[in-house]
Amino acid sequence: MENKITLSVDAMGGSDAPASVLNAISLFLQKNKDVYFLIFGNEELVIPEIEKVKLPHENYEFIATQSVVLDTDKPVHALKYARDSSMRKAIDAVSSGRAKACISSGNTGALMVMSTVSLGTLNGIKRPAISGIFPGNKKPVVILDIGANSECNEIMLFQFALMGICFAKVVLGIEDPNIGLLSTGEEELKGRDIDKKTHALLKESGLNFVGYVEGHDIAQNKADVVVMDGFSGNIILKMAEGVASMILNHIKLAMKEGGFLAKIGAMLIARNIKKKLKFINPNSHNGAMFIGLNGIVIKSHGSATVHGMQNAINVAFSLASKDVNKHIISELRTFEKNGIGMNIVDKIYHTSAKILGINK
Repeated sequence: MENKITLSVDAMGGSDAPASVLNAISLFLQKNKDVYFLIFGNEELVIPEIEKVKLPHENYEFIATQSVVLDTDKPVHALKYARDSSMRKAIDAVSSGRAKACISSGNTGALMVMSTVSLGTLNGIKRPAISGIFPGNKKPVVILDIGANSECNEIMLFQFALMGICFAKVVLGIEDPNIGLLSTGEEELKGRDIDKKTHALLKESGLNFVGYVEGHDIAQNKADVVVMDGFSGNIILKMAEGVASMILNHIKLAMKEGGFLAKIGAMLIARNIKKKLKFINPNSHNGAMFIGLNGIVIKSHGSATVHGMQNAINVAFSLASKDVNKHIISELRTFEKNGIGMNIVDKIYHTSAKILGINK
């Protein structure tokens, strides 16, 4: 284990677990030996898969667990009755310091509630958000929240903006990220009451705020960070994944059914096509961080392929290697020093409330 980064994995999360999880770990270890995995799950199901893929003994430890968090389990029920589950034990490994990051493809709500209780949040942060990286036309875009918090208030969305800026700086290396707020139009008076309140907060904050961003603007790189509630974010993410899959299928069908000349043309540009298809393939962007937690937890899609799960592991390894939370905390402190933080939200809110005529 010396000089290896330890990652904990919920081997029972996802529609094709544990096979897809163990295959992903095996493929990852073929390219990177500097990782040690703590694998949590049902012994009767996981051990045969470990033996099948022949994981090197020096790179893992298996820990048997008694229960599994199902996709149908309510988060509070899972928190109360699934303390011995593969998901909870994988999270607790980060809390105890045994692991640097946790990966799970399981129940999103349960993962967030368990992670928040086990790890706690960063100082001053009310709720963690799922922060994802969306492939834009020119460069990647940070979007949050994409599923952790269906209902938000303006303070939560303001904090998401701060954390999104930190994430864009640390992970994407953008020096001064700008922020957009998802809405149904560009005009300031458009959107729901929550959108108007959040818009007023961000406008008065001194942050690099570009205003409202519509759904089609995200891929056009109108903003480096796009803030939204988890309900809207999850719909946008899954809609984008569905469209990407449709495009992939149509391109493949066009190459297959286009006749002799189409097949010759496809052969000539096969390498470029493969590269572009990989860029828009949802599995190539799988793995999103619960930002705002006092530890690293990565959520993988429940339906992720082996390639998708492998990418989620790579995200966890990369963020753990960068000690991402240390940098996010440092960036948040910089905001505070510059007078842009939760200590001035009330002041900003009162100012914006007068402008909009809204009550606190």
